[in-house]
Amino acid sequence: MDRLEKDSQRRGMRRELGPMLRLAGPVVSAELGWMAMGIVDTIFVGRLGAEAIGAVSLGNALYFAVAIFGMGLLLGLDALVSQAHGAGDRRECHDWLVQGLYLTAIACPASMLLLWAVDANSGRLGLNAVVLEQARPFLRAMTWGTPALFVYAAFRRYLQGMGMVKPVMAALLSANVVNALMDWIFVYGKLGAPAMGVAGSGWATTISRCYMAGFLVVFTLIHDMRTGRGLIGASLAPRLAAIGRLFAIGLPAAMHILLEVGVFALATSLAGTLDATSLAAHHVVLDVASVTFMIPLGLANAGAIRVGQAIGRGEPAAASRAGWTALALGAAFMATAGVLMVAFPRPLSALFTDDAGVIALASRLMLLAAAFQLFDGLQGVATGALRGAGDTRTAMICTLVSYWLVGLPLGWYLCFNEGRGVDGLWVGLALGLLVAGLALLRAWSRTAAALTRGEFRMAGAGVGH
Repeated sequence: MDRLEKDSQRRGMRRELGPMLRLAGPVVSAELGWMAMGIVDTIFVGRLGAEAIGAVSLGNALYFAVAIFGMGLLLGLDALVSQAHGAGDRRECHDWLVQGLYLTAIACPASMLLLWAVDANSGRLGLNAVVLEQARPFLRAMTWGTPALFVYAAFRRYLQGMGMVKPVMAALLSANVVNALMDWIFVYGKLGAPAMGVAGSGWATTISRCYMAGFLVVFTLIHDMRTGRGLIGASLAPRLAAIGRLFAIGLPAAMHILLEVGVFALATSLAGTLDATSLAAHHVVLDVASVTFMIPLGLANAGAIRVGQAIGRGEPAAASRAGWTALALGAAFMATAGVLMVAFPRPLSALFTDDAGVIALASRLMLLAAAFQLFDGLQGVATGALRGAGDTRTAMICTLVSYWLVGLPLGWYLCFNEGRGVDGLWVGLALGLLVAGLALLRAWSRTAAALTRGEFRMAGAGVGH
């Protein structure tokens, strides 16, 4: 690329910065709101001891290892709705939501059955018995919120694909108020309710997810009636070819998320075979790292939308600039987050617990988490940019190799063979994220070059009427 081309790209990225930030702001707020719900759960049960913190960590890990796959199938809506919206085809946007709901109706019952099977067989996993005793009722309570979670996911992808991100933010931020109130009532037994402890936190989460789904459904219908955009009159007929296309794009995305969440779930399960302090410290640092990741995750969603809409408009060079802009913002934030984690490991750990042993161990793990922040941001945002272009397979392959063939085996070896405990697990996780970040950055670079040269072929939408 010569100097003139570089100058032109920099000017284009500066122009892209404003629209990207306006879109990313509410999306990032929504992601932070999502993560805040888990943190609030941890804070409420934290007063019940290290075992209770570990039970929430373990229950969430087991739940999302299953449920995230069904939600991931809907990620194909990012590319399909955003490209249809960019092309000005509002009817097609509506039809993709309908077909997404049909896919949800298939995935949700299967996910719930699998969750019940996980609960029934969790005693065979060799987990800490005290922690597992509290984690199982928490998992069972969470399972009943799965239909609402899937409906919420479908409507969120539909709204985001058309650039309507503020209602998603409002749903999640207000759901935190609902969740905190329900935690207070059911964990501690307030307002006449029984004190349910950790299980009460699971029911609080289920209630808040029902609220989130209802919020987005009601908003979407009211907005459609006011604007006359045609969703209410959209055909409700299932189209197997369209569902198949959505599944074909969503399956690799779901596998990618399953592999990513699964590696952390398995790491949490491995930490659960250690002592309660190790598991609690692991959960605390995982929460901190998850909070920082919400920023690049929000940027990934915004990047997917901007890339997809630009491709739908027939502006591939603009799609390339959108992806690079999202990556630059994500890298800048995560580098800053890593510095803060190195500078303040103990204060960050103390936000979650007053247990001295947990704080000391979590502070040490925090330094390992700081080491992979930049690469975690790169892999997250690059995944979103690729998804906007319709490529969900690359991230799946990179995740399989970097996490499951590199990071986790090394973590397991250091933890159990070398006797380094939970520290060893985190060394492996850090290396896996480093490999993933570099690989996905390279993958986006190739896609962006193809877009800039006009050699990119749109994956194609089209529900088929």
